[in-house]
Amino acid sequence: MLTRRSFLQSSAAAAAFAASAGSARAETPGVTDAEIKIGQTMPYSGPASAYGVIGKTETAYFKMINDMGGISGRKINLISLDDGYSPPKTVEQVRRLVEQEQVAFLFNTLGTAPNLAIRQYLNDNKVPQLFVSTGASVFADPEHFPWTIGFNPNYQTEARIYGKHILATKPDAKVGVLYQNDGFGKDYLIGLKDALGSDHASMIVKEASYETSEPTVDSQVVSLQGSGADVVIFAATPKFAAQAIRKSYDLGWNAVRYLSNVSPSIATVLKPAGLEKSKGLITAYYGKDPTDARWKDDAGFKEWQAFCGKYLTPTDLTDANATYAFGAAGTMVQVLKQCGNDLTRENIMKQAANIKDLALPMLLPDMRINTSPTNYSPIRQMQLANFDGESWQLFGELLMG
Repeated sequence: MLTRRSFLQSSAAAAAFAASAGSARAETPGVTDAEIKIGQTMPYSGPASAYGVIGKTETAYFKMINDMGGISGRKINLISLDDGYSPPKTVEQVRRLVEQEQVAFLFNTLGTAPNLAIRQYLNDNKVPQLFVSTGASVFADPEHFPWTIGFNPNYQTEARIYGKHILATKPDAKVGVLYQNDGFGKDYLIGLKDALGSDHASMIVKEASYETSEPTVDSQVVSLQGSGADVVIFAATPKFAAQAIRKSYDLGWNAVRYLSNVSPSIATVLKPAGLEKSKGLITAYYGKDPTDARWKDDAGFKEWQAFCGKYLTPTDLTDANATYAFGAAGTMVQVLKQCGNDLTRENIMKQAANIKDLALPMLLPDMRINTSPTNYSPIRQMQLANFDGESWQLFGELLMG
């Protein structure tokens, strides 16, 4: 039985604990009783500006959440800054977000090189770098960088899927690879070579890299055609992917063309390249193509359609980059819901690494988001798709590289 004295002591201890917990929450930068301030960099300008719609869509998504009352009464305030896809600019903007704006964490910052430029700084300062917008394998390394977690499917996994498909359908192929000369592009080479193995390494007859500062990749495509390659992989971001698609067609090159899943957008890649010139492209998908009529009665697509009708534009409805952002923002909201009232950086990171079977409206059926303290790759399955001149047509089964 509690005496009056012990009751008062236990009550005082409980009050002290509650005050301490409340203090911890209050001391989290960017978190108040009314707001959760988060930061982001996006290439609203520069060679990867086609991705700017991602930041625009995520801002709109959080506005929708705020219109519905926010997360446990707190509104989400996303500060999204332009870094022009330039790592030095990313560093400058992220330091501003962390040190001046006092954001709680970083969300969906875009690009392999930009994210590499800030990863050490964020980990040193124990600032969560959540769901980075790149599939580079280096962002799934919880042992060495526990404050950084990826989102996109691993580029090496995707390239292994292409390699396995090439071996199964064209085992005597001569393969050429166009790749961006950074961690993004080099991951495709690693994955492809891993899938082909030492017995088939000679299938790769030409590798051609490009810098994001180059105006075009036309000369690289010409060199790849000149190598005699009859299969080519375009590991390129939207601007350069569109150029490669157009140039390869204009050359009359009849190679089987695989396209990185960072550039399947019909609105920002295939239309600029030319829909007719894009026919026959193969990519690996994990989301529903918003231009594909098969989804018109799908509940998830209708949810996306309703969101666009209120918060975005008809153009955004068919942009794969926008649907990607819709999923990333939905994943972020799930994490914040799991946090409850404990919005310390430690708990935010813990919850980001403990997502269980999360279904998203625009993921392919049967696909789920899963993370754990040892799994920092939320999306691990993909399905091949072929472009028929109007939309991407899925074929085969869900695959893992």
